[in-house]
This record gives sequence, structure tokens and C-alpha cells, in this order.
Amino acid sequence: MFTGIIESIGSIRALTPKGGDVRVHVETGKLDLSDVKLGDSIAVNGVCLTAVELPGNGFAADVSRETLDCTAMNDLKSGSPVNLEKALTPTTRLGGHLVSGHVDGVGEVVSRSDNARAVEFRIRAPKELARYIAHKGSITVDGTSLTVNAVDGAEFLLTIIPHTLSETIMASYKPGRRVNLEVDLLARYLERLLLGDKAAEPTSGGITESFLAQNGYLKS
Repeated sequence: MFTGIIESIGSIRALTPKGGDVRVHVETGKLDLSDVKLGDSIAVNGVCLTAVELPGNGFAADVSRETLDCTAMNDLKSGSPVNLEKALTPTTRLGGHLVSGHVDGVGEVVSRSDNARAVEFRIRAPKELARYIAHKGSITVDGTSLTVNAVDGAEFLLTIIPHTLSETIMASYKPGRRVNLEVDLLARYLERLLLGDKAAEPTSGGITESFLAQNGYLKS
């Protein structure tokens, strides 16, 4: 688990094809690796990866075909900057929100505009994730825990303060960039709980307006 508070901006040193998937070598910058052991988890742009090599100036991790297909990791190349966060410990301050490091989908930066010293980004999420994104709720973008300031369909607005811009890779975002998205865990669990016994039915498609009406959650 992670908090979504980025600890360092690292960079991709190499991406090496290996048996059908990829081994990624990450230089970790100011990230303290003194307490990291082989097998520990580190989030790279919000993707939970397992350290399989620790050469001293960074780490290497294997990226499966599933991860490559479901995230924006395919967009990375040698020299790409990345957000880094080590897995939380029992004594970690939970400054963001609980983040699993399992990407739910890939979004796209639609627009960027200045707002005083902050920068506003409008991001389009996959349609299937729209129901989990709420005004003033939490969302993780490339591993960064952020607050949603407005929602319009599958698009949502973020206002990013100067500190976050300087401590993450968001300063480099431009329209058209693909980003890893992880929705709030609580939203996913709430949806599952609302299904009740129907959650065990293999044909269940999740919460719909019809389901809510049939089960008394909506008034006619």
C-alpha cells in the first residue's frame, strides 16, 4: 500500500525486453533506498513494482504483459522522468489517501491552464471509471494523491499547487499525455457492498440506475 505522496522524481535508465515482458531499470534520485530489500514494493508512476535488483543507484523490476497492457508504462523510454514512492510502513504519515498501486485505467490530459500560481489540468478518464470519481473526492494520477475539484461526465478538474508541480512530474504534463489512474478504494468497496448477495452472481455488471431503483435506493 501507498499514500500517494511522491517521495522522489526518478528516471528510467533502461527498458530491457525479457521473455515476452520487460525489465525496467529505474534511477531513484533522492529516494532513500537504505531500508529497501529485494522483494519490496516501489510505486513507479502509480504502478506497484517489485524490486528484483538493487544496484545501488536505483532498482530493477519486472513489468508483466498485463501491466504493460493496462497502464501507460508502454509510453516510457530511457530518460523518462517518473514519480516514485516506497510502500508505506505502520509509522508512515498518511498524508494522501490509501493507494494500492494497482492502476484502474489510463486517462488523458485534455487541457492545461494557469490559475494564479497553480496550474489546472482537465483529465478524461475511461468511461467505466467515471462513476468512481466524485467532486472533492480523491484520485491518484501517476501515483500522486490528488483532490478532484470538478467533475463533468468522464472528465475531471485538478488544481495543482506549486509544491506539487515541483515535487512530481506533473509540471511536464501537456494535452494528449496519457496518465495512470487509480480511483479511491472506498468507492470500489462501496459499490461491491451495495450489490449485496448479487455480488456473487457471475453476470453482475455492477451498480446501475435500474439496480438502485429495484433495491430501494432511488425514490420514484
